[in-house]
Amino acid sequence: MTSFFGHTRSMVRRNYALLEPSGFVASAAPGWQNAKAFVVISPAMGARFAQTHIVVEGNGRGQGETEDEEFCVYVIKGTGRLKMENLSGALNAGSFIYVPPATRWSIRANRGCEMVVFSRRYVPLSGVPSPAPRIGHAKNVDRQPFLGDPDARLQVLLPDEPAFDMAVNIFTYQPGATLPMVETHIMEHGLVMLSGQGVYRLHDDWHPVREGDVIWMGPYCPQWFVAMGKEPASYLYYKDVNRPPL
Repeated sequence: MTSFFGHTRSMVRRNYALLEPSGFVASAAPGWQNAKAFVVISPAMGARFAQTHIVVEGNGRGQGETEDEEFCVYVIKGTGRLKMENLSGALNAGSFIYVPPATRWSIRANRGCEMVVFSRRYVPLSGVPSPAPRIGHAKNVDRQPFLGDPDARLQVLLPDEPAFDMAVNIFTYQPGATLPMVETHIMEHGLVMLSGQGVYRLHDDWHPVREGDVIWMGPYCPQWFVAMGKEPASYLYYKDVNRPPL
């Protein structure tokens, strides 16, 4: 859609960013064939991780071997197949993969497959081995009421264990449901709206958001959300966890 006199909802601030998909710009997807990458969050913005959206344009393939980095992939739509160390399996919408450091991986994906990739340098924890590779599906993860609210439910995709220094979750809100407080914390977030719409408070600003929008929240950015409209709203998000602040 052509912008009207340069109008956009996208904005980048010191400690947050909101990006609408109409302004995403494709780049090469290193390690992939027949695919394009949209790097929507990165250290160039001020983040300590990267969020990349991969779109497969034909029957595509991605492969490589991690060194000291790790990443988590979530399939938004389409199908494919994973091969990683001793793991293999089919992928479809809702599938997720965790690739730890020092791991060979390969993903074959069909035309139209779309994936979100959260990546960062893994931070070892003394006395704790790094995590093992994982594959799962959101449909098999319970939706737990958040702080007892049945209208705001959280799915924790990666184990909440000391070995993991990243968390990837799905939050689903019924219309009118909200975060119970304005959160302000050391963890930063990368987020993509999966469905529905609502209003996000970021720092001192309120932003309407909808399916496809991306948000970066830096450490200590005040944040709050309310779901609006007639349908539930859900988003996928990353945060850094389980490591000392210094």
